[in-house]
Amino acid sequence: MEKINPKNINFSSMTEEETSVLKKRIFNTIHQKNTRKRNYWYTALAAACFIGCIGLSFYYYNNAKVESSITDFVNSSNTNDSDLKSGEVVLTLGEGNSLKIKEDVASVNYSNTGENVTIGSNEVVNQKTTKNKKAVFNTLTVPYGKRSDLTLSDGTKVWLNSGSKLVYPIAFADDKREVYIVGEAIFEVTHNKKKPFYVVSDYQVVEVLGTVFGVTNYPDEKTTNTVLKSGSVQINFKDINHTSSHSDKMKITPGTKASFNKKSKSIVSEKVNVDNYFSWKEGVLIFKNNDLQFIMKRISRYYNIEITIENENLATETFSGYLDLNEDILSVINSIKESTNMEYIQTENQILIK
Repeated sequence: MEKINPKNINFSSMTEEETSVLKKRIFNTIHQKNTRKRNYWYTALAAACFIGCIGLSFYYYNNAKVESSITDFVNSSNTNDSDLKSGEVVLTLGEGNSLKIKEDVASVNYSNTGENVTIGSNEVVNQKTTKNKKAVFNTLTVPYGKRSDLTLSDGTKVWLNSGSKLVYPIAFADDKREVYIVGEAIFEVTHNKKKPFYVVSDYQVVEVLGTVFGVTNYPDEKTTNTVLKSGSVQINFKDINHTSSHSDKMKITPGTKASFNKKSKSIVSEKVNVDNYFSWKEGVLIFKNNDLQFIMKRISRYYNIEITIENENLATETFSGYLDLNEDILSVINSIKESTNMEYIQTENQILIK
């Protein structure tokens, strides 16, 4: 179509009919240009939206893959209590390799990226923090008779008592830090307001920002206990009995122990001497009005030897005192024997208390 420039037209010499036809041609030309402009912008906008959707899908796909659940990993893993009775601390890497640590108190330390882990004083292992776009989890297993201390990639310190397991990611996600505990551990959590720290167990989730506390969650004990030394924590309980006076969440203050009864699904909180619950880290057990059954169970784990009490009345008798676990097992048993009328027989793998 021939382009029309209105500046070159002499409107005064045109008839009314010619003027009308010319106006129509001008308006049609303008309309076609505007239509082409609108179509161009609509097409560009649609393309931008399409590209944006692809980008968002790619972003969420990748992040969803990295955000794999630690509880899903624990539930899908082969858990066997027999490995808690083996002679050495074992670090199981996400790839499935198991490294045995021979020291009685094994130390494991991660770099701030999580890619390098130092075992003991000189052994260094390199790892990738993700695999197939999923977070990689390691497991530290501490059998009876052993203990371990661990520094996670965020700087958090963990002390694991005998008969315990800790599952944790090599590197934490962007929005949270999450570990899973079986047994007993003390946590000294590095403060990070933007990334709360969660300690998950079978019956509860402890949420902290930066504090010192202990969690005891042995499968063969009736309660799961959380003891707070400093800072503040919130405990989210699972499957709680709502007929109790507590809700399914509880915040505790320093010097408080919260106990969840696994059978009744109820919660009890009380003020305690925190040192009594943290002393095992230094090789000492402190008891205050604890029954002999409870004391012997803890000694049994610490020395990796079975202890059986024949007399039920003696098993429920309470004791208070201080036990130095740097001594041998018989010295510790004899210290208790001085406080009560009991006798014992020792075999190769068992102590029988009469």
